[in-house]
Amino acid sequence: MKIELTLLVPTKNEESNIKDCIQSAIDLVDHVYVVDSYSTDNTVQIAQELGAQIISRKFDNYSDQKNWAIDQLPGDWILLLDADEQLTAELRQEIVYLLESNTLEDHQAYWVYRNNIFFGKEIRYSGYQGDKVIRLFKKDVCRYTNRVHESLQVNGTVGFLKNKLYHNTYRGFDFHLAKLSSYATLQAEDYNKKTGKLTAYHFIFKPGWRFIKHYFIKQGFRDGIPGVILSSLNAYATFLRYVKLWMLRNNIPN
Repeated sequence: MKIELTLLVPTKNEESNIKDCIQSAIDLVDHVYVVDSYSTDNTVQIAQELGAQIISRKFDNYSDQKNWAIDQLPGDWILLLDADEQLTAELRQEIVYLLESNTLEDHQAYWVYRNNIFFGKEIRYSGYQGDKVIRLFKKDVCRYTNRVHESLQVNGTVGFLKNKLYHNTYRGFDFHLAKLSSYATLQAEDYNKKTGKLTAYHFIFKPGWRFIKHYFIKQGFRDGIPGVILSSLNAYATFLRYVKLWMLRNNIPN
């Protein structure tokens, strides 16, 4: 029996990415779905022109958004891509082989490594060496957990794909700062229950250690200036998490 594969792309104002993302996989899948958080740009129009079905939902957190969308989809298996990700020709052919050789269901999900691009440069270190995500999985036995950096829980075994996913993470510096702020707001709610009294340790030591970890231990210095920036952004994300937590506890609006 033929396995039906559905492409799912979560979006919010992704007009600069959505076309390349969908086109990288459209000849591989049986269905294309976009779960959109009410974009105000041309994301939906571009996706519809490429034949995608649009399902809309107000965003609350990353796991709930994806789990809700999964429940709406046809097909047996899901290929989930973020809008800034694309299948390479080699990765697409590898998935075709799994489908045509009837070996896809040897596992219930598959890890895929990512080739991360930041400021137009491939990031080989800075904590991103070995970066991998589950992007191909059987619909009925997989669901997301965690609100911010969501992870896929798989009822079964997880295999590995050999070829890498292209991930062009840079969309402008202001975009990254806004994204970190959004993450920190969600993280503050999660950390509120498990974090005690906030002290200088949270605002100074933890961000400082995060920079040291990414720049020195994870060898961010080998990525040049982008490595400095990435390590600094990781430190800032940690700092911002506790700022947002302090604001939450003191009823200070964002």
